[in-house]
Formats: sequence, structure tokens, C-alpha cells
Amino acid sequence: MYFYDNDTQGFIEDNDIKFIRMSFCDILGNMKNIAIMPSELTRAIEYGIPFYTADIFSGNPSTLMLKPDTQSLSVLPWRPQDGRVVRFFCNLFNTDGTAYECDLRRNLKLTVDKLRKMGCLCKISTRCEFYLFKVDIDGNPTNIPFDNGGYLDIAPLDKCENARRDICLSLEEMGLNPISSCHKSGPGQNEIDFASSDPLAAADNMMHYKTVVETIAASHGLYASFMPRPLPDEIGSALKIYISITKDGKPLLDGDNKEGLAFEAGIKKYIPEFTSFMNSMENSFHRLEDMRSNDSFRVMENIKIPGCEPELEIRSADACCNPYLTMQLLLEAGMEGMKNHLEYNECDSFELPKTLSDAMELTAKSEFVGKHVPTSCTDNFIRKNKINQK
Repeated sequence: MYFYDNDTQGFIEDNDIKFIRMSFCDILGNMKNIAIMPSELTRAIEYGIPFYTADIFSGNPSTLMLKPDTQSLSVLPWRPQDGRVVRFFCNLFNTDGTAYECDLRRNLKLTVDKLRKMGCLCKISTRCEFYLFKVDIDGNPTNIPFDNGGYLDIAPLDKCENARRDICLSLEEMGLNPISSCHKSGPGQNEIDFASSDPLAAADNMMHYKTVVETIAASHGLYASFMPRPLPDEIGSALKIYISITKDGKPLLDGDNKEGLAFEAGIKKYIPEFTSFMNSMENSFHRLEDMRSNDSFRVMENIKIPGCEPELEIRSADACCNPYLTMQLLLEAGMEGMKNHLEYNECDSFELPKTLSDAMELTAKSEFVGKHVPTSCTDNFIRKNKINQK
């Protein structure tokens, strides 16, 4: 659960907190953390906790300072009630106190601030799919799905429901607002949907979500996979991102508003150039290739549901992305469209790159990416992915 009071230290003391995880996300979207004792919290808030970056963010290793965002405190419900564990998401600073340019969480927040200065209020929700696999006698993951259930099946075909229930209860206990869950089309495939929240909270929730799913799955003797296409003959797993925007209290993405159409046009124009960030594995493109063969597949679509704000649905991302970077670039692309009054034509066609190499090549030469992502981050992202492909 997020706490917004100023007495963070008091909460730590009153709730028998023994370990504090100082968490952040690397350029590839992996959660990292340093655990500190409660006695170090005051120093962490005031000065930060130093750590050596190696090549987590850029190719220029250095010493950075982790400072907790005290409004992001959440209790990890699967840890013991005696000697409890909490997590903060952290801001990154250079040792001279200046903000670190590759702090992607901070960069998303600055993008949201820019959108707000344009008079717009943005909310984002996500739907994220994953597979549950059996493990072998030594606890190592297999490629055997936990069940043979299909779309929206129930027990006994759906054997995943107990694990999904515990995942949702843990997420709810942390204050992360899951709203629904179900069995998806693939055997052992599941989906959990989140309520709309501000973009920073939505990205934080995604990072929490993956940790919770993997942890609860392990407690059930299962392995959770967020691979975009873990089984070659089954449907892949997506991260669907839903964006809603209001301006002066009125919905912008209703399909008729000129600024809203320009926002959509901006994403449509630039999304091929940052697809490598949204689909950061070769396996991602195996899923996209399969989806291209489906005539009904569209990268994005305007969704109108009675009683809900109109939303722009982005369908191409997957859970292996860095959610802070993905959401930042989607919003920056939309703002570019609005600023330049881009025209949106429903019939205009565009293609996502077909391989990770093609995607990285587009990203490397993109002026749009160069404008919004530090060059050192992009270079290191491309370097790491080239190494992973070997």
C-alpha cells in the first residue's frame, strides 16, 4: 500500500519493519534493489545510499545515490509479519546532488508534468498476460503448462485460479488496484487487469506486479513466465496499455477531438522508432510475427465503452519492456503529434519493424528518441541487446 503521510519513520517503527528495499529499474526493465536496515532510512532520505552502477544504465560506470520516494512505500505482504519488509521506489542522483540523466522513472514524471502544463490530465491502465509452468523435481522451470485451459475457462479446466486469486489478494493488500483476472487462450496463460492511475503509479504497479506474480507462483510450486512467446505453437503474451486523457475536464481521445486525433497520429508516426524499447527481445518479434498473420490485429485502437472515458489501446508492447521508458515515449510521441498538429488518417498504414535488429537500427538513428532518451542509455540498451542475441 502507498502511504502519503509525512511520518514515514513513525510507520517503520510502529509496524516492526526490519528491512527496507531500495528499488529501481534498469534500462532493460529488470527490478534491482539494495536492502538497508531501518536505522539507515534517515540518511537515505537526506543524503542517499551510494552504489556502483557497473553498466546498469549506461556504458559509463559511476557511483550514484539512491534516495527513496517516500510516497511509494509499500509493504511486501508475502514476507513474515514479524520483522516485516517494505519497498521504496528510488530516485537516482549523482554524488554532487544533481539528478541523474538516466533516471527513467524521474524522466517519466517530467513527461507527465509537461503534459499537465498543456492542460491535460493523463491516466494509464494495463492488462498483462503471463504463463504458469510446472517445475521439475529440483524446482527448475519446465515448458509444461500448468493446465490445458482456454479462454475464460473455469475449474477444473482452469487450474490456475488459486494462484491468480492469491496474486490478486497480494496486489490488493499492497494497494495496487487489480480489478479483474481470467484464464487466457493459451494453456496455463493468465491475465490480470489494473485500474487506471497516473502514469508513474501505473509504471510502478507494473514493476510490483511482475515481482508479485513470480513470488506467488513460486509459493504454489510453479514458474511464472512473462516471455512474449514462451511456447512456439501457442499464443503469445502481451502488455496492453490503455491511455486516457482529459483536457479542461473533457475527454481528448473520443475519436472526434482534433487534438486527440493529433495525439494518436504522433504515436502512430513514432512508435516504429521506439519499438525496440517496447519489444526488447528477439522472442518479442516471434509474437509480433504471429500477430501480423491475424487480419484483425491492429497496433492501436480507440476504445469506447459506455460509462468509461475513451481510451487509446496500445497492443504491441510486452511485459519484458521497461515500463517507465515505454510510457514516457508513448506520451512524448502523442505530445509531438499535438504540438505539430499532425493529421490522423484511420486508413494510413504503417509497419512495426520485423526483427529486433531492425528495431534497434531505427532507434539508433531516430531523432525523436535522441530528443527524449539520453544517448548513453540508448547506446547501452543497444549494446546489451546485441550481446544477448549472440
